Amino acid sequence: MTQPTDPVALTADLIRCPSVTPSEAGALRLLETRLAAAGFECRRVDRGGVANLFARWGGKGHRRTFGFNGHTDVVPAGDTAAWTHDPFGAELRDGILWGRGATDMKSGVAAFVAAAIDFVTQTPPDGAIVLMITGDEEGDATDGTVALLDWVATEGEHMDVCLVGEPTSRERLGDMMKIGRRGSMTAWFTAHGVQGHSAYPQRAQNPIPALARLIERLSVYPLDEGTRHFDPSTLAVTTFDTGNPATNVIPGICRATVNIRFNEAHGSDSLTEWLRAEADKVTDETGIRFDMEVKVSGESFLTPPGALSDLVADAVEAETGRRPEPSTSGGTSDARFVKEFCPVVEFGLVGTTMHQVDERVEAGQIEALKRIYTRILAAYFA
Repeated sequence: MTQPTDPVALTADLIRCPSVTPSEAGALRLLETRLAAAGFECRRVDRGGVANLFARWGGKGHRRTFGFNGHTDVVPAGDTAAWTHDPFGAELRDGILWGRGATDMKSGVAAFVAAAIDFVTQTPPDGAIVLMITGDEEGDATDGTVALLDWVATEGEHMDVCLVGEPTSRERLGDMMKIGRRGSMTAWFTAHGVQGHSAYPQRAQNPIPALARLIERLSVYPLDEGTRHFDPSTLAVTTFDTGNPATNVIPGICRATVNIRFNEAHGSDSLTEWLRAEADKVTDETGIRFDMEVKVSGESFLTPPGALSDLVADAVEAETGRRPEPSTSGGTSDARFVKEFCPVVEFGLVGTTMHQVDERVEAGQIEALKRIYTRILAAYFA
């Protein structure tokens, strides 16, 4: 009998690959080797210097296809001297696995890869399993899951549902899953005035008060009161700067940046129009001209509670005794791209140490996560 795939050992092997975005560093090659040996058809879908892996077991276009999505790229380790253990050493001490990516999210990838390999080996399903693993989630995310989905559409591949293995649990494994995410957008404002001597303000046109007025208006404006599944939308001021070291010079330019996290009551287009309209009002009042640049990281989305979320929740509850709270909190993830393709839910480990010095995870959690993913597959193909 084939030995079961050890998700902890696989996580450790992945951590030892220093795959800081966009470096692949052997992580996807490792997974491709393991998956191909188990009968998965593997394709590299690299784009823009980013490595991505698509793997499928079962017939193409099968009427029942379950998908997993995740990433092997990680954020930089930072000051390695501040770590208790080598951030890419994958040391296992007293049941704790240490290293960059231990939580976000090499453990999640290892758990669903291990579950998928053992499931098709031991109980081949009447259907197909697709794995999409990217190396560009922590970066700009333009050539990662997006590239995979572009390729999937071109090749006629598909998924009926997808589970993203991001760390979603809040304090204990199984206490939360994600059924949606808020949208995210950033706006950069540049206020243009006229530089001058601070002793002769009448000869200058100070952009600072005008920009401050605009930022105040944006900050206090109630975007909404929240919706059934989402908290109220928020706007945060992240920078306000003139770059002016002189105390006797009125600057000619002042800049500020805001970030908006928004629910399904808004779209990025309507919010962009609102920002521009508010800037124009301040221009009319002050004579200060504003340039505005906007970048949208993702629109808000929701997978309504139903068959997929129940499938995940039932498996989590059966394994942990906890029924996960359906949530839309947190930042963005690649689920924002997958949702254009099929219904998507996110479930994974406790993420309290992700991106931190001394990122780590309990080995027992990784093993439990593999069992949860196995239950989900068994229930889906039952």
